[in-house]
Amino acid sequence: MFENRPDRDEVVLVGRSNVGKSTVMRELTGHAVTAGRKPGVTRSPNYFDWASEGFMFTDLPGFGFMAGVPEEKREQIKTDVVRYLEANADDILVGVLVLDGKSAVDIIDRHSGGDEIAHVVELFSFLRELEIPTVVAVNKMDKVDDRDERLDDIADRLGMYPPWKQWGDVIAPISAKRGNVDALTDALRTQFHDQKRDDLLKFVA
Repeated sequence: MFENRPDRDEVVLVGRSNVGKSTVMRELTGHAVTAGRKPGVTRSPNYFDWASEGFMFTDLPGFGFMAGVPEEKREQIKTDVVRYLEANADDILVGVLVLDGKSAVDIIDRHSGGDEIAHVVELFSFLRELEIPTVVAVNKMDKVDDRDERLDDIADRLGMYPPWKQWGDVIAPISAKRGNVDALTDALRTQFHDQKRDDLLKFVA
């Protein structure tokens, strides 16, 4: 279980390894975050907090395949992420599920069928079960040709009827590496306002 969590309200970033969570975090906070070409660089939470405001952004470790990381360790990380969300649900203002727009549908389909449910679908449902307002940041959209079709498919896989545009407060297409996270900051502003936390709007201006 992850230790030493600051006592703050937070926005938490979750998702598979190598989807660009750390890059999204850098764009949101303006601070460099350790991001690597190899999946699994982030092994424990990265916190960027403003103690005086009682608020922080948290980048949780990615799960799924990581080169050179034993299966047992990968499973432990997944368990720790789930426990973290459970333990801190009351303090999590928004959960941001980061997906790779180019590969998300293929990965979900590959891990679905029979008794299996893809981890990202489980995680999306789990955040909602915990009543954590959730935004799906679909990253790397600059590499996607069939934008609307791809976003419709992602909405469908997560149990939201297409067209994706009717889920504008939930699905946020972004290209973090290119500095384009406007759809995500718009969605976060909506969530903060709905939760009567306009004091936090300056963090997503």
